[in-house]
Amino acid sequence: MSVGAGENYYQFDEEFRNSIGTVDAQGKRVWVYAKKPRGVFHNRRAVVSIVLLTMFFIGPFLTWHDRPFLLLNIFERKFILFGHVFWPQDFFLLAITAITFFVFIILFTVAFGRIWCGWACPQTLFMEMVFRKVEYWIEGDANQQRRLNNLPWSTNKIVKKTSKHIIFIGIAVLIAHVAMSYLIGIKQVKEIVSQSPAEHLSGFIGLVVFTGIFYGVFAWFREQACLVVCPYGRLQSVLLVKDSIVVAYDWLRGEPRGRLKKNEQKITEKQGDCIDCKLCVHVCPTGIDIRNGTQLECVNCTACIDACDEVMTKVEKPKGLIRYSSFNAISQGKQKLLTPRTIGYTVVLIALLSLLSYFILTRADIETTILKAPGTLYTKTDDGKITNLYIIEFMNKTFEDIPLVLKMESPAAATLTKIGDPSIVVPKEGILKGVVMIKLGEEDLQGMKTVVELGIYRENERIGTARAKFIGPIKSFKK
Repeated sequence: MSVGAGENYYQFDEEFRNSIGTVDAQGKRVWVYAKKPRGVFHNRRAVVSIVLLTMFFIGPFLTWHDRPFLLLNIFERKFILFGHVFWPQDFFLLAITAITFFVFIILFTVAFGRIWCGWACPQTLFMEMVFRKVEYWIEGDANQQRRLNNLPWSTNKIVKKTSKHIIFIGIAVLIAHVAMSYLIGIKQVKEIVSQSPAEHLSGFIGLVVFTGIFYGVFAWFREQACLVVCPYGRLQSVLLVKDSIVVAYDWLRGEPRGRLKKNEQKITEKQGDCIDCKLCVHVCPTGIDIRNGTQLECVNCTACIDACDEVMTKVEKPKGLIRYSSFNAISQGKQKLLTPRTIGYTVVLIALLSLLSYFILTRADIETTILKAPGTLYTKTDDGKITNLYIIEFMNKTFEDIPLVLKMESPAAATLTKIGDPSIVVPKEGILKGVVMIKLGEEDLQGMKTVVELGIYRENERIGTARAKFIGPIKSFKK
């Protein structure tokens, strides 16, 4: 699958393919031996990777008022984002946050292609900046790795392969523990590690499974995670436009291709700047030829840019034969970022951010739910009053205990009594349930069901209200 670059481009391309580069004609996987990248863009990516990986590894240790800065506890349905706790009742906020993030990714892709994949995706960061670096260090560059794999087993080969995979497993174990810390918290992970597996069997199994997944992905599955599992590459076909900035080959300048002949220092005038050295292919971690146009396998890692720039310098040609550009910028010399599509996505993104900000800023610290006690109707007292029993539940979304006071707001004649301990102290990050009785005169009933309203007060400040239906006798309704 490829996004074409025009007839002038393809008439020179004799190697264009219609299948992914990591599968041969028999359907078997072709192992990618990517040449070690180097250059300006690679150095910049290395700096970005160090920053992002550092954030990933120190993230579980960051706290805000003695609570995790980020926690995604799907098991207890408890989420902490930037110090704010979210419970199942706040699911709509998480849903809006997720939608906002996806719209941002869509907008970014429309404008800048798959820059996320090449510079910030965890798969790319760990694969190219961690695991493949270890591989280069132990087994050497691409040709040395290929040669080592083709050699018969020997002491040297066993030592190198064993050392590499031991380090891979060690890194996978580290990543698994950090990933688990984002799910259950660093304190729980420390308990799992420091105590017997039998005491935390589920947590121990989770760590083992995570370790196996990470090791399998980065030691064996590799680029297939981007090509087969991740849908982002296929979404390019509906997200990218001719003005999207991607890693692109300038076919107008590069074609027709031609190799430099022996003892020839410069390219002839009839020949394009591309000398068909194929270094852009050799450094590609997904095994594609960027000269075939934008393809679903391309993760915009910029390795081909660095390789091509180095060659252009050697043949005394300007850099940028492969560069960040767009179809229109190359074919027409015009780069346009503000298109109707980007403007539309921007408006949607701003609307979602505004909506999300409003809900977060107006979000109550205490959420109160009051329901009629199951299996009860109403009771008539000796003094002619009608009583109803209710189950009231308070959810504390903060990280401190909060004392509350309940007051009857309406009807004015109604009285409120809490069954049991009259004090109400909602524990931090917890739920408190209780039973209350509301008494109302029969003459104050507005029908078979009367709406009553309770006020929830914290230090004489009303922080919320709760409404319920008060059930009375049918005869009152007939009056």
